[in-house]
Amino acid sequence: MKHPISRYTAVLLFCLLPSVLLTAQQLKPGLVDAENLKRVVPPSYFFRGQSATVQLRNSAGFSTSDGKLVLAGLVDTAGYASEVAAKYQGFLITEVKLEIEGTELAPGEYGFGFSKDGKFTVMDVGADDLFTVSAQMDEKLVHPVPLKMVPGDNGYRLCAGRKWVHLKAQ
Repeated sequence: MKHPISRYTAVLLFCLLPSVLLTAQQLKPGLVDAENLKRVVPPSYFFRGQSATVQLRNSAGFSTSDGKLVLAGLVDTAGYASEVAAKYQGFLITEVKLEIEGTELAPGEYGFGFSKDGKFTVMDVGADDLFTVSAQMDEKLVHPVPLKMVPGDNGYRLCAGRKWVHLKAQ
């Protein structure tokens, strides 16, 4: 005689299998490779009352030693009010406390932008400024790209063209 919940249990396990596999395949500490970025970067990002398309080709991230993620990416800001689009370039999602150029940022989801005058601003999802720090400039960079992360001094550099800020997981 079959147990009456065996069919239910089988369906439940089948539905949960993908999440179990994702947990079992935790990312290695360090930069997230392109294949894994496809799995973890959202296709769109909600900010200031709208969802903007994420530019996967201009997204990057790193995984900490305990498997938590820090992700950043550029978004299509067409359709945003000009004052928001002027300072909002992308999203920053962090599962850990970050230090950005000496300023602490709690885990959460944020908007960010690099200004023309060399500043980096982090905003809450309502487009309210949380803090602004000075960005660094790498004038020697031969082939700047719109956005990338590279290993840096005891952390990572979030680079937008020649401008960058230092990110350090706490």
